[in-house]
Amino acid sequence: MIFVTVGTQLPFDRMISTIDAWAAAVGRTDVFAQIGPSQYKPKNIQFAEFLPADECRRKLEQATVVIAHAGMGSIITALEMGKPIIVMPRRSELNEHRNNHQISTAQKFLEQGTIHVAMDENELKQKLADVDNLRCCGTAGNQASPQLLSALSDFVNRGKLPGRVIVTKPEPHSTGADFRPATQTYR
Repeated sequence: MIFVTVGTQLPFDRMISTIDAWAAAVGRTDVFAQIGPSQYKPKNIQFAEFLPADECRRKLEQATVVIAHAGMGSIITALEMGKPIIVMPRRSELNEHRNNHQISTAQKFLEQGTIHVAMDENELKQKLADVDNLRCCGTAGNQASPQLLSALSDFVNRGKLPGRVIVTKPEPHSTGADFRPATQTYR
């Protein structure tokens, strides 16, 4: 099943209508979309405006691929579950959001190679053409590292800044077939 989510704050008709048209064109019946307060009502895919958190999680667990707006909650949850995700950022100039932070988010993840990104409807159609071959490009743990927790505790309780911070991030790669962490130290 392909699970599509636009989050809960705003509609994202441009993404939903693109996926709905694609599903009709290729005869896909295994698409479920959480569409939010959308003006566009899909004709070819199953949908709900909103889902309770537990039902949304079940849909994510059942999904073979997740397609979402470039919201951090959707991205992190898909990465935690090891699900391939395609994100398409909302654009403020199209009144899809208050600013273009989702474009910045998508560009950063694209540079890292951790998720699949479609910057517009045409790129989304290209990704959808190969949706059954998408693989997860990266993962995210669901718990903070002991080093991060210790550094935060020291800062909150003692006002102490850490002497160094070690950030582990994926290396950019072209295929997205594997995940290779790289470590960088900042002082």
